[in-house]
Amino acid sequence: MLSGVADARARFMAGTRGRALNATLVVLIAIALVLLATRVVALGPAYFIQILVYGFANGSIYALIALGYTMVYGIVELINFAHGDVFTLGGFISLTLLPIFGLEEGVSHGPGIILPLLVIFVITMVVCAAVNVTIERVAYRPLRHAPRLAPLITAVGMSFVLEGIMYLWRGPFNLHYPSVLPSDSISLGGANGPTIGFKDLAVTTIAVVLMVALTLFVGRTKLGKAMRATAQDRDAAGLMGIDINRTIAATFFIGALLAGAGGMIFGLYYNTLTFDLGFTAGLVAFTAAVFGGIGNIQGAALGGLIIGMIQSLSDGYFDTAWTQVLIFGILVLVLVFRPTGILGMRVPEK
Repeated sequence: MLSGVADARARFMAGTRGRALNATLVVLIAIALVLLATRVVALGPAYFIQILVYGFANGSIYALIALGYTMVYGIVELINFAHGDVFTLGGFISLTLLPIFGLEEGVSHGPGIILPLLVIFVITMVVCAAVNVTIERVAYRPLRHAPRLAPLITAVGMSFVLEGIMYLWRGPFNLHYPSVLPSDSISLGGANGPTIGFKDLAVTTIAVVLMVALTLFVGRTKLGKAMRATAQDRDAAGLMGIDINRTIAATFFIGALLAGAGGMIFGLYYNTLTFDLGFTAGLVAFTAAVFGGIGNIQGAALGGLIIGMIQSLSDGYFDTAWTQVLIFGILVLVLVFRPTGILGMRVPEK
């Protein structure tokens, strides 16, 4: 009898604490929205629209990186910390290929730029994918049945290895990435109105096409169905004749394709690279994956777009020093209040 009363009291207290935490979260969100609304009104709608344009392009890049995190975690429950550095490697490889294909800054290439860029995109993506598959085969596969801490530490180690290689390759400097895309823009409201640059359109279009292609691939192809089956129950998928090693390797391959493309897109958009870029970008993209729903492809894409928007709004309306604090504060809040993310997909225990 006393035990039942104690259990009921514990449940009541837990429910009370949960409601208090939820109320606190609602209050914090309301305060943030009010502060943002006052800044938006003060600076005008044109500036707000311009910030949204930047945020959407920025979020598209984060979405490409987040997709790799969520795919790998959904299948092998591994946070591949080296994934952000594969993203940076994509920028470094494409930076090396640009002059080989005759793409130089300050030279008007016209429509003839499309084919060389497509070739560079393909080469960059394939090389990054090959590197990621090699990492999976050499570093992760032997530890697949080891305690979870072992592959996690190995992932951190592989991240440092890739950063060290890029440091020795190009040095610790900020590298200038040639601005080869046209600088044309579309004005949305006259001379003082917001503008959408060709870069913004190109980055967003490429990212959306890749995300849609991934969604169709996972949903409609035989390998995509094998990946979803492996994510749900690896042992059962193996009993049904699915090659688990091949499926996991394909997941690392596809994730690195997107990361390599994201690295090249980042260079084309921001025109700068550094060897440790993947550390910060990877953490932000991981936050996006968790925010959207780890293991959920659509959630990772949505999370990347939202985090990109939040970052741009914070940089545009508040002190940029608070942006990283805000982003990782969101990560903590999501893990506390909704660990499954905004789309609520649960990854099964394996």
